[in-house]
Amino acid sequence: MSQEKYSRQALFQPIGPQGQEKLLHSSVAIVGCGALGTAQANALVRAGVGTIRIIDRDYVEESNLQRQLLFDESDAAQSLPKAVAAERKLRAINSGIKVEGIVADVDGHNIESLVEGFGLVLDGTDNFTTRYLINDVSIKLGTPWIYGAVVASYAATMTVIPGRTPCLACVFPSSPEGVHDTCDTVGVIGPAVAWAAAIQTTEALKILLGQFDQLHNSLVACDLWTNHFQQVKPKANPDCRVCKAREFVHLGARTSATTTLCGRDAVQISPAESRNLNLQSLRTRLEPLGEVRSNDYLLRFHVGEYDLTVFPDGRAIIKGTHDPAIARTLYAKYIGS
Repeated sequence: MSQEKYSRQALFQPIGPQGQEKLLHSSVAIVGCGALGTAQANALVRAGVGTIRIIDRDYVEESNLQRQLLFDESDAAQSLPKAVAAERKLRAINSGIKVEGIVADVDGHNIESLVEGFGLVLDGTDNFTTRYLINDVSIKLGTPWIYGAVVASYAATMTVIPGRTPCLACVFPSSPEGVHDTCDTVGVIGPAVAWAAAIQTTEALKILLGQFDQLHNSLVACDLWTNHFQQVKPKANPDCRVCKAREFVHLGARTSATTTLCGRDAVQISPAESRNLNLQSLRTRLEPLGEVRSNDYLLRFHVGEYDLTVFPDGRAIIKGTHDPAIARTLYAKYIGS
């Protein structure tokens, strides 16, 4: 370990040289590499956390650059998968640790294999469907995880330690999505992202160092624009289906799904079974029908008012509609059912 690289952090008494060495032998899985995930990964890589795995289903677009700090205009121009672009940037920041970017859509079929063996899971997602998956697998494996959410100028975070704290299902027995604003309707500002990620990564360092007595043990929230701050002590639900009954209903077999993506005017189509598409053959078939661009990781096809981004596993993001029925029709027409 380069002592100089981490010298100022090691001077911080709660970490010190021994704690720094402990961080180097720690591991974190980050689910989602958008605004929160890039900030989390940047902070932990610079802090010297030894192994970082980043899992994300999406690619870089120009609209990401306002708040997703690991990406630049070149990444957007190339439509690089976020996990790939982030891995490249993070390795350039700190070559002394292991960084692994995985291009995948986390679901009930694969999440356990993606996060098992890591000391901590960080929430960098933008939806409660995936957060409930993280919560289920966290409780099942006994792995701590840290929830985070940002919309407009509002941010919130909560740390879940299996067996010690309430879990996400204790606090939100049912999804609040559809009740509150989303980034699709009211946008999001970068400072709110930075605030949530700073709390999450500080809690992460405490957990990796074994300093559980220093955790805030709260649902912490703030609105940076209105200067409203909250800290609420969540209560464990004695009838919680997850942490008490250990019913992991979100885990299990993968099913075909359509998901409307926050702030994207887009729908993701996830086939029930991985298709192992040949992108070059698909490109040849689609070129007479519209504009096609591709790289080693994905193919983009523009036709009419729609833009289809297709991944080798058969997953596709159809931009230009919020309607799952239209998205499924386009998928069947151009990619095949």
